[in-house]
Amino acid sequence: MSHDTHPLGDAILLVIDIQNDYFPGGAMALVQPEAAAAQAALALDRFRQAGRPVIHIRHEAARPGATFFLPGTPGAEIQAAVAPRPGETVVTKAWPNSFRDTALGEAVAASGASRLVVAGMMTHMCVDATVRAGFDLGYAVTVLADACATRDLSFDGRQVPAADVQAAFLAALAAVYAAVVPTAALAAAAR
Repeated sequence: MSHDTHPLGDAILLVIDIQNDYFPGGAMALVQPEAAAAQAALALDRFRQAGRPVIHIRHEAARPGATFFLPGTPGAEIQAAVAPRPGETVVTKAWPNSFRDTALGEAVAASGASRLVVAGMMTHMCVDATVRAGFDLGYAVTVLADACATRDLSFDGRQVPAADVQAAFLAALAAVYAAVVPTAALAAAAR
């Protein structure tokens, strides 16, 4: 019952793949990553101020022929706006689902959290895969819509602008898998 008195409940924040290669000049620049990173930084501040746990998730390419997030490159480093502080957990992954072949499941379980709050990149890939996996593991999941970013995609000769990719994936997650809210909703939770 005590978690009901805490503004963020017993939530843990997952900051997924906000890494340099997704920013201008990087090997896989997204659409408006700076705006999403700024919102993720606000969420990070909110969790830190509340004394709630945070887990930073970092992708390192393991596939042959990978073109971004190459181990040991500046592009694979976490972006400065959301850089981990000493003592904060950093999980390195090689798959879109942050729980696959990592210690994330154990770290979340050890935190005692029943709710995951998610920010990160890319909305259509690692955010989507991690949110669905978290839901399947029994967690209540909240996605901070404006703290996520994606890119233009194409399928069957059709171009899909990033804004449409973002809307479609967030709509799909909101249908079953997560509460999808703006980052400002975290501040509202304290009132």
